[in-house]
Amino acid sequence: MTRTLIVNADDYGLTTAVSQGIVHAHDRGVLTSTSVLVLAPAFATTAPWLRDLAGIGIGAHLAVVGEDPPLLTAREIPTLVNARGYLPASWRQLLPRVAARRIDLADVEREWTAQLDAIAAEGLEVDHLDSHQHVHVFPGLCDVAIRLANARAIPAVRLTRSASDAPVGRVMRCLGNRFADRARAAGLRFPADAAGLDEAGRLDEPSVLAALARLAGTDAAVVELSGHPGNAVDPDRYRYAWDYRWGAELDALCSPAVRAAVDRHGFTLGTYRDLGRSAVGAGAT
Repeated sequence: MTRTLIVNADDYGLTTAVSQGIVHAHDRGVLTSTSVLVLAPAFATTAPWLRDLAGIGIGAHLAVVGEDPPLLTAREIPTLVNARGYLPASWRQLLPRVAARRIDLADVEREWTAQLDAIAAEGLEVDHLDSHQHVHVFPGLCDVAIRLANARAIPAVRLTRSASDAPVGRVMRCLGNRFADRARAAGLRFPADAAGLDEAGRLDEPSVLAALARLAGTDAAVVELSGHPGNAVDPDRYRYAWDYRWGAELDALCSPAVRAAVDRHGFTLGTYRDLGRSAVGAGAT
């Protein structure tokens, strides 16, 4: 059985140094794909680099949370922003507002549509959708993501997975299963298993090796490992107090030991485009 491993870097465009690290991990390591964060400050200057990066898959890292402002004005998306025009800082602020129906999902759809338009304007072809802080799997927002994927003929979406028994992990598994049913019914494809949520920000070499071993123990034909590599030195990242180890993740993805583990476990490196060779949902092997 051919087993495909997608290695995706989130947050392309966050800073110049993050984008440089992602390009390096593709050129010198096992990285095969990246998700573009349109709201990030370095998107406009670094997006053209992807046009010349042969073989890389490109996703849309849709955002309605975070430190950076939306593309649309407060008048266009009034329920998504506060009085100062800021988005919710994280999913922890967003989801209660969605659950209480204080956010108009039409505002989410308008903002995400603008983000997809911005990626298309750079001449980049998107092969999948995912989202900042994985909010696309949450009730309501998942329907918007699925509708946009179908409208834009984007064939695949990320199915966020967790192996953690912590409360957040259990909730994400429940939401992921629900999202899988809806995405499959809509004809969308997704990797059957994934790693990266539980290890977010600390996907160093031991963590990558452990994640690969876990994914290799499944019968999934297509799996995803997602991370956040970037150059270790980055004066522009002061705005993002995430305590992430960007440099360690970059080192891990360029590690000979990781490359050897990919081969040892029988994975073929690929992108979300390879899901087109599998059944809808990519769940069956």
